[in-house]
Amino acid sequence: MGTVVSYHQAAATATITMDDGKVNALSPQMFGELNSALDRAEEAGVTVVLAGREGVFSAGFDLRILRAGGPQATALVRSGFELSARLLAFPAPVVVACPGHAIAMGVFLLLSGDFRLGAAGPYRITANEVAIGLTMPRPAIEICRQRLAPAHFNRALILAGVYPPDEAVAAGFLDRVVPPAELGPAAQAVADQLAQLDMAAHAATKRRIRQPAVDAIRAAIEEDSRALAATAGT
Repeated sequence: MGTVVSYHQAAATATITMDDGKVNALSPQMFGELNSALDRAEEAGVTVVLAGREGVFSAGFDLRILRAGGPQATALVRSGFELSARLLAFPAPVVVACPGHAIAMGVFLLLSGDFRLGAAGPYRITANEVAIGLTMPRPAIEICRQRLAPAHFNRALILAGVYPPDEAVAAGFLDRVVPPAELGPAAQAVADQLAQLDMAAHAATKRRIRQPAVDAIRAAIEEDSRALAATAGT
């Protein structure tokens, strides 16, 4: 489908795989290709498996753009959180297959799936913004608020907690951990099972449950955008 995102549809499931050959940095190109793939899956009305490459789901935003600042960095951050909001509201089930590290924006995408499987191994799942000198973005807080276990919410965000996959289940980052060789088949099995749901009922129930969170995320995106614009104007 593209150069960093592939799309494979079989029966009632579309597998969307991020693979930039490195750490799956979330760049404008990655976001563009992911949204195009989701457009295709939504039009087909199929369940989605969102996967990463071996050893890494995503290490977060493209730091070259982020560190340069300016309008491009602002647009990049906005694209990331808008994608999270889209995934949380996606009308069909979204299964995330996390084959390794998930860091920063990679964690927020992970938290935006309906069912999240992780590969066992020496991997880090962390919202590390505070550890690298960044105040946690408001949309990220709202994404984490609606998925993380209350006992881990502060540790994960304020203390930049680092979770191995097994501990990530109790924290709420993942629903299940499997051996790496079983990740793909397990994700497919879950997707096949979820494809049997009544899709209209699934979409309507998802809206009822998640609309307040999605509204809060979108409001937070706008609040952060206004704050960034005000800072740039001083």
